Amino acid sequence: MNTQAAELKTLIVAENLGKSVRTSSGSLAILTSIDLSIRAGESIAIVGESGSGKSTLIGLLAGLDTPSTGTVHINGQVFSHLDEDGRAALRSRLIGFVFQSFQLLPGLTALENVMLPLELLGHPHAKQQAADLLDRVGLKSRLKHVPKQLSGGEQQRVALARAFVTQPAILFADEPTGNLDSQTGATIIDLLFELNEEHNTTLVLVTHDSVLSNRCYRRIRLEAGYLV
Repeated sequence: MNTQAAELKTLIVAENLGKSVRTSSGSLAILTSIDLSIRAGESIAIVGESGSGKSTLIGLLAGLDTPSTGTVHINGQVFSHLDEDGRAALRSRLIGFVFQSFQLLPGLTALENVMLPLELLGHPHAKQQAADLLDRVGLKSRLKHVPKQLSGGEQQRVALARAFVTQPAILFADEPTGNLDSQTGATIIDLLFELNEEHNTTLVLVTHDSVLSNRCYRRIRLEAGYLV
């Protein structure tokens, strides 16, 4: 956990959180009765077998999906009760994302991809801030390269820079090393925690990577949709 995190407020609260979907044979429960609280500055790894509900949980916590039961509170606000516009506004202020598949816009350069969240917020110095952060992640010479001109590790570094450029209070990462070889993944893990420490971000990640989960302050295990 980051310095003094134990003394900081609870930032994320899930109460009786559940998610079910309709199938041809009836309702299928993906998550059931999840109660969870995460304090500011904590690093949390969500682990479990494939199909245990990890990505569904992180999607609900991040407001990318709505729960079937229960609530999610972010920074004291009932996130799960907001409409899509309200959730999007809260995400833009407080939340950053890193995905396994990088999710970079293919027609934009590395610099433009990182600038985009700042431009959407109307930031007056988007270009300089984006360039500075790309330099910080070792991509100073790659600013004008589009994603297809970058390696997987370089694309994930662009994605990290984009996630941190707005200095979010919370970073959600879904299998951030899943598409990388072990050496490149280790570099990304180091960078992720360095940036996390520098920005005092609350980090919530889904991973199968034991090296990554062991770096976190706390691990949360899901089995068949239940917190165990």
